[in-house]
Amino acid sequence: MTAVATEEIPLVDLKAQYATIRDEVRAAIDDVLESMQLTIGPNVKAFDHEFASYIGTKHSIGVGSGTDALQLAIRACGVSSGDEVITVSHTFFATVEAILYANARPILVEVDEKTMLIDPAAVAAAITPRTKAIIPVHLYGRTVDLKPLKQLAQDRNITIIEDAAQAHGALLDDGKKAGTGGRVNCFSFYCSKNLGAYGEAGSITTNDDRLAEELRALREHGQSTRYYHPVIGYNARLDEIQAAILRIKLRKLEEWNARRRVLARMYDERLAGSGVTVPEIPSDIRRHVFYTYTIRVGGGRRDDLRKYLGERGIGTQIHYPVPIHLQQSAEFLGYRKGDMPVTERVASEVLSLPMFAELTDGQLERVADSVRSFMKGN
Repeated sequence: MTAVATEEIPLVDLKAQYATIRDEVRAAIDDVLESMQLTIGPNVKAFDHEFASYIGTKHSIGVGSGTDALQLAIRACGVSSGDEVITVSHTFFATVEAILYANARPILVEVDEKTMLIDPAAVAAAITPRTKAIIPVHLYGRTVDLKPLKQLAQDRNITIIEDAAQAHGALLDDGKKAGTGGRVNCFSFYCSKNLGAYGEAGSITTNDDRLAEELRALREHGQSTRYYHPVIGYNARLDEIQAAILRIKLRKLEEWNARRRVLARMYDERLAGSGVTVPEIPSDIRRHVFYTYTIRVGGGRRDDLRKYLGERGIGTQIHYPVPIHLQQSAEFLGYRKGDMPVTERVASEVLSLPMFAELTDGQLERVADSVRSFMKGN
């Protein structure tokens, strides 16, 4: 008999978060609508300054989405037709999509079994004279060890572009924040992210003054000043309403991230010995902000566990069930099943459990108890 849940526990509860900031958000939106400065106005300029200050870079350029951030960053770094860009197959499709927008070739490499992040040895083996850039992806809120990648890049004049779309506030191996490690660095503020807009938004961070100037032009049709277009750009502006919302949320990000870390530790304790593999946590937990709490379930039981939890009102997600090298739209790249066994194994085992700052201890206990019950065969 299917179990009947007394309470649904979503994967992410944006309503619960909104309840804590509702008055501030509504007042900020009302202010924007009263002014009717809707694009590249005072809130966008203020958020660009505030986010750069938070991350620790000279510049932040707000854009319309995380995909815009990647596309513009790749373009500004001079990646073009015939170039190769190395990244992982275990990521959201936008990472590779943005490379293809530049008419460059994505070179997809394996992840490390333990961290599920880009494997530096695989990167080293994939470098050719055509390699223009490396895009390490900080996945699930955990940051990549950039030191070996930077050494590879410096030795060969290759650009590092951080995909920090899931790592708002996480620290890198040098103690600085994600978003400071590359020549340019890309964030998504998709609604479910640790720092999320109410819709789509993104940002590019950099310490390069020339690149920052070019990126500001590229996000607004290539304009240097109004109606003067020295280059062909994009319509990739950050909206004022989204910037106003992000400014409110940015002030609360550290508190929310701290709560996520507490919840992750609780999950670790309650799932110990259950038969699932919990996320590998770095020695400095500040290198992980737990955008998701992603376990691995071996033995072909992942999908059955997901169904079991769903029947009990517990939301889950698989990030990401089909690696990019096996996607139908990527067939022309020439990869085949078996080319990346670690990535393919990870994709068959990962399952993200409910994770958001407002998740209560009681809700977490119920999720963990349900996982343990399934794994025991009950």
